[in-house]
Amino acid sequence: MKISYDVIKTIIRTEKGVTLEPQRQYLFHVAKTATKIDIKRAVQEIYSVKVQDVRTMVMPGKEKRVRQQLGRTPDWKKAIVTLREGQKIEVM
Repeated sequence: MKISYDVIKTIIRTEKGVTLEPQRQYLFHVAKTATKIDIKRAVQEIYSVKVQDVRTMVMPGKEKRVRQQLGRTPDWKKAIVTLREGQKIEVM
């Protein structure tokens, strides 16, 4: 079993993430090897809430240039977590 803090890296506070909060949906940056079940358990354990649904997607890395050298940032995994009715995560 994975440790919850290894599964959930951070909560994503972007314009899109803030607009999803009234619908009880929150964005998380998660470990690339994490499954939906791992993410659900981790969110429930860390934030003490009940999770209704988890959707995941792998976001492709971007190409970056440093002088003449062309490189690439790593791919990362994003999760959209929907909470049950009446549940809320307090975010500063």
